[in-house]
Amino acid sequence: MAGALSSTIHGNLIARAVSSSNPKHPLFSHRPMVVAMSTDQSYWSSVNADLDTHLKQAIPIRQPLAVFEPMRHLILSAPQTSAPALCIAACELVGGHRNQAMAAASALRLVHASASTHENLPLTDRPRPMPRTRPTLYGPNIELLIADGIIPYGFELLARDDDAAENNSNRVLRAIIEISRAMGSQGVIEGQYNESQYEESEGEEIFHVGWLQNVCRKKEGTLHACAGACGAILGGGSEDEIEKLRRYGLYVGMVQGILSKVDERKEWPVKEVNKLRDLALKELKDFNQAKVKTISILVETRFCNL
Repeated sequence: MAGALSSTIHGNLIARAVSSSNPKHPLFSHRPMVVAMSTDQSYWSSVNADLDTHLKQAIPIRQPLAVFEPMRHLILSAPQTSAPALCIAACELVGGHRNQAMAAASALRLVHASASTHENLPLTDRPRPMPRTRPTLYGPNIELLIADGIIPYGFELLARDDDAAENNSNRVLRAIIEISRAMGSQGVIEGQYNESQYEESEGEEIFHVGWLQNVCRKKEGTLHACAGACGAILGGGSEDEIEKLRRYGLYVGMVQGILSKVDERKEWPVKEVNKLRDLALKELKDFNQAKVKTISILVETRFCNL
């Protein structure tokens, strides 16, 4: 399952091939799709540029090369997700500075890269072939081990951000806990497992709307909810602001997850996405509306076919 709307904020138009593990299912789209977004492109471009710069500095190629070369490759070549940028935007929305959320955004990028690597291992015994989302330079044994090592390295990056001068220890600890829960057995991993049950059903039609909602809630939804909450925590937001941005992130992730997996011409996804979009925007109504205009583009989407 591709990261939903994963390369959102690198430009106004994002082209992405959407493929299905069961192309015969009527709800699944197997056509190339262009996502056209009305964005403040300069803001999101600067967020991603700062994040990329931070990551490249934080993950240098050093000894042992057998570890850090594949680690850097797997992280930087992983499918993009908008969760790290949402983390930074949420921090700034509550009055924080971008640098306060940069380490957490990097950690989110790393744990997402690890999850993506695990579900895209170049294995030959899958019931259905998995579409490759990136070039394969290493064997499955190397990718599996390095992906396992990426997660603690992400937490290390975040822990390094603990600064006594900033008095942010409690905030950093909360962010570490948030990411641990989001990526655990009741979060992204559960979503991956539930999705794999469909992929391994040998053509059996077990798809239904409830299944899709659950997968999108647990995978993209949980990751983006965590991003919104972490950004608000590190930016010094109130508990009410943290929970609002957590819910906003959940709806953003679910919208992106649904639209990455289904044929947008069908009636159900259109209704569901519109409902989630309305719920997401309600969570932003009490924030600075000038900043809301920028962050709300994550659910302001329209689709056209190539």
